[in-house]
Order: sequence, then C-alpha cells, then structure tokens
Amino acid sequence: MANYPDLRGKVAVVTGSARPKGLGEAMVWRLAAEGCKVVVSDLGAPRGADMPASAIGSSAEIDALVAAIKAAGGIAAGCACDVLEEAQVAALVSFAVRTYGRIDIMVNNAGIGYLMKPIIETEQPQWDAVLGVNLRGVFYGIKHAARQMIAQGGGGRIINIGSQASKSGFPFAAAYVSSKHGVVGLTRTAALELGQHRITVNTICPNHVTTGLGAWQNQYFSAATGRSEERYLADMRARIPLGRPGLQEDIAKACAFLASGEADYITGEAMNVSGGEEYH
Repeated sequence: MANYPDLRGKVAVVTGSARPKGLGEAMVWRLAAEGCKVVVSDLGAPRGADMPASAIGSSAEIDALVAAIKAAGGIAAGCACDVLEEAQVAALVSFAVRTYGRIDIMVNNAGIGYLMKPIIETEQPQWDAVLGVNLRGVFYGIKHAARQMIAQGGGGRIINIGSQASKSGFPFAAAYVSSKHGVVGLTRTAALELGQHRITVNTICPNHVTTGLGAWQNQYFSAATGRSEERYLADMRARIPLGRPGLQEDIAKACAFLASGEADYITGEAMNVSGGEEYH
C-alpha cells in the first residue's frame, strides 16, 4: 500500500486512535503501512459522564492495536493521553521522542461528536467538554508538537481533523460546530507562525463517516429530524455528488498525502474530503 517512500522511518503520533473502526485507527494503519513509526494514543479510561467507556479508546484497545500493527510488520507503540490535560499532551510528545528519537507528524484527531442537543438544552459541562477536547486539545497538540519539531529542526507536519461542520452549521450540534470552526481558525494561525520552521499545518474536513460514532449519529439525527434511519441515510446519499458517505480509508488517504513530501507546499488549508458534499 505504500505510496509515499519519503514517509518511511518518520515518527507519527495520532491522538484518539484506538477505537476500533474509527478514523484514528484507519490513519494509524495507513501511516504504519507507509513505513512510519506510529504512536497510538487515546484516553485510555473513562473520564466522567461525558466521556464514558463506550465513547473512548481504552488502554486495552491501545495495546491491541499496537500488537496488531506489530504482527503485520509495522512499528508501533502506545501511550494513553487525555488531551484536556496539557501536561499529558506534553508527555505524549515526550514519549514519542523517548521511544523513537523525534516526532515528524502530529495528527490531532481526538474529539467528541456525541454530545448533541438543541442550544436551549445544552448545559455548560457539555459545551465545555466538546470545546475542550475538540479545540483546546488540538491547541495543546499543535503547541507541544511544534516545540519539539522546532527544537529538532527539519520541519514537520501537523494535521488536524476537522469536519464538514468546520464550514457549515448543523442543528443540535452548536458546540461541535463551534469547535470544528475553531480548529480551522487555529490551523490558519498556526500555519502562519510555523511556516518559517518548515512545519505545515492543515485540517482535513470529512463529511459523515459511519464509524462507531457515526452509527450513533445516524440514529440520533434520524430521530431528531423525524425520519427513519433508512430515509435519513438515503437523503444523505442523495445530496453527495459521489453518491456515498465517507469511508475511514478516505480520511486515511488524505492524512498520508498531507504527511508526505507531495504536500510540502500546502499549509493553512482546510481540505474537504466529502465526496463533493461540502465545497466552500
């Protein structure tokens, strides 16, 4: 599968990457297949009511993914990290450096996309959880990866995972939409500041992907809009020019491209990977 020989031996950290069938898992597998030394990271254990076991990657899942990548001939290590805690994000970067000697690629993927309510019903703890993980966590990832990349020299790649919600509004998702719009602004500013160090910073903006989280979203939004899940999915396909929702591997392909030398003159971008559904 390797399409980018220059990625061989590069060190890549992917947050929120241990949940089976998630975007993070797909990106880790693709980067490992390209020859990267990967660090699998996720929350590891539940954190309160807003981050239950059903919504996070556990330590056991981190270990299982690392073992699977190694069994397939890849190079991988695992490190639990709560991106709400700056010290843990700094420790994650340090873990990569301690394990592999440097960090070349930082993928800020950890996010909350399951706390959905109308604005008038959204409580502050839910708002804070979403903005904290989806935006503050990305800020910490950029900050500490960039510090290390600058110190070691040679440039680097920072890839943030946004959403179609980075550009369009969606009902019942005010916190999520706000956080993902914020990621695009943060990306643009980071690109301006870090370009002098040959560090590129970009955001990938997927449309709907039926991960485990995506399946929950299908159920939630179909009920919230008074449609059967089958009708909801049919309507979704009808508005996508390429006729289908996104797949995990679609995002993994974009990640590998942006991490590679083929994208060395691309920075500050919010790249749609949406089958034509999102075009502004």
